[in-house]
Amino acid sequence: MLRNFLIVGLGGAVGSMARYGISAVAGKYITHPYPFATFLINITGCFIIGILFGFGQKNNLLPGDWWLILATGFCGGFTTFSSFALENIYLFRSNQGMLAIVYTTFSVLIGLLLCRAGLALAK
Repeated sequence: MLRNFLIVGLGGAVGSMARYGISAVAGKYITHPYPFATFLINITGCFIIGILFGFGQKNNLLPGDWWLILATGFCGGFTTFSSFALENIYLFRSNQGMLAIVYTTFSVLIGLLLCRAGLALAK
């Protein structure tokens, strides 16, 4: 059990660092109120986990340890739906409700589509 926690923690640390790096770089170049960095991270994470799940189902090409480090760890640390929720609250509070609705709609729809594309790609 401790081994699994360490595996997930390692993947989560790498995913969190990747998320921070993308957000830091995007923050330097994008000043628009739409949270592009979080949007990109969320849809990319959905695509990655779709690929991983697809490979996992295809003849067990992703053993348990790899699932733990990549899907549970990395994707769990990389995707930012908690940040997503908070950013939507801030958008609504700053009277940018329409932007919050667009952000939510695009994140969910494109995330679902890319997760499906990842599954299809893995087949």
